[in-house]
Amino acid sequence: LTIGGVMFMHNYSGGGQLLLLGVITVLYVMATWWRDIIREAAFEGQHTSVVQEGLRLGMILFIVSEVMFFFAFFWAFFTSSLTPVFNIGGVWPPVGIEVISPWGLPLLNTILLLSSGATVTWAHHAIVGGLKQEAQTSLYLTLTFAIYFTTFQFLEYIEAPFSISDGVYGSTFFMATGFHGFHVIIGTIFLTICVIRLYFDH
Repeated sequence: LTIGGVMFMHNYSGGGQLLLLGVITVLYVMATWWRDIIREAAFEGQHTSVVQEGLRLGMILFIVSEVMFFFAFFWAFFTSSLTPVFNIGGVWPPVGIEVISPWGLPLLNTILLLSSGATVTWAHHAIVGGLKQEAQTSLYLTLTFAIYFTTFQFLEYIEAPFSISDGVYGSTFFMATGFHGFHVIIGTIFLTICVIRLYFDH
């Protein structure tokens, strides 16, 4: 996946095919993992308290690793913006970069993100309380917010007056927001599985 992505970005022959193969492989692994989790939990009763604790610990470690991952991007951004070097003009944003207004799509996407956090928390409490209809409604709202967020992020990328190759500003912007958008897409897939499982009373 990674090698295919790099080859694709640098226009190497076969890069697109290798990237597609990597994406299909990852999606297959995700689908079989979900299938196994559903079988073990809903039908075989293998999710004992020890297994549940292991899954909880695994999720905590995953979240900690994600915090470290994004911390690196914030570190790069703050280092570059608080102490701009002479070869970018000694100012931030760098000379020649037209920034995106924070009051347009970025503000709307922030509202969508905060709203989706509220609705997914609502879904969690509804599931714990055994309120299936309420949980479904709140998960549908969360998925709607996620789809709108991803769409607006795509539009923001299309309309951005700079690219990933525009120095440190473009690199940090597109890497941080791109990986965040990728996480939103993966989260949307996970929540879709949750909606399906909730529908079938798993």
